[in-house]
Amino acid sequence: MADRGHEVLAFDNLSRTGSGANLAWLQDAGLVRYVHGDIRNPGDVERVVRLFEPEAVFHLAGQVAMTTSIADPKLDFETNALGSFLVLDTLRRLRPECIVLYSSTNKVYGDLEWVQFEENDLRYVAPAFPMGFPETIPFDPVTPYGVSKGAADTYMRDFYRMYGLRTVVFRHSSMYGGRQYATFDQGWIGWFAQKALEATKGSAETVTVSGTGKQVRDVLHSDDIVKLYASALEHADKLAGQAYNVGGGMENSLSLLELFQLLREQTGAALNVRRIEPRLSDQRVFVADNRKLQAATGWRPAVSKDDGIARTLAWLAETN
Repeated sequence: MADRGHEVLAFDNLSRTGSGANLAWLQDAGLVRYVHGDIRNPGDVERVVRLFEPEAVFHLAGQVAMTTSIADPKLDFETNALGSFLVLDTLRRLRPECIVLYSSTNKVYGDLEWVQFEENDLRYVAPAFPMGFPETIPFDPVTPYGVSKGAADTYMRDFYRMYGLRTVVFRHSSMYGGRQYATFDQGWIGWFAQKALEATKGSAETVTVSGTGKQVRDVLHSDDIVKLYASALEHADKLAGQAYNVGGGMENSLSLLELFQLLREQTGAALNVRRIEPRLSDQRVFVADNRKLQAATGWRPAVSKDDGIARTLAWLAETN
């Protein structure tokens, strides 16, 4: 947003892997001011709002791993549900004219086991949803992560209805790209891309895959995400109070098995894969139907999965 003439302040507790490195990169480029703080602390949130008096807030903070939410549901609740409420309530009191763009998740729809799936050699398919899943499917959060994000998602939309705060909810599918410091628990494209690069250097490390590997997600590159949020800011009055499914769409969908094929084509290395039990409440398929958002803003993904993964591999090669 800084390259579009906006003054940007980053508010972060730097707890996520790689956040310190990304902050240094942004500061070296002169793109942001920075305030250290935590959305779970009401004093921190009020202090930064009074200091900066924002016209728009991109609420991207959160506990992002389902596995962590199951192991520590209190941390997950405090970060995703309570932290999001504190952001909203502070803005309601101090900056009611502010725009809030919130990064929600497809997990607010639960495990989708009511859907009829078919299975082929490389992926699961949901024939009733050839364009992906729309916002009209049942809102049914499961797991502490889904429930905490679902609570924040609901508060966002209700603060528009009750207080007129211009909130917009994006229910994201999988996101990836350069400067994502992926881990085993979060950022599957980056994680397996890193393992493929290591395999080109002779690593024989076994990587684990939960379930069959035929689970499908649509992937959205970080360049498209930046354009999405910029477009949403321009159309905030039209989008306010609404939730939108956002992803790469069916043309950018991948199963794990398909990703492994693509990584082998691009790196020449095959991963040594071992299957383990499926993750609790894992969706067999989630692909976002972007048509509601496209109709409202004209935004659509521009980076193909092939190109995006090639860019990710290039960034990883440069930084390792």
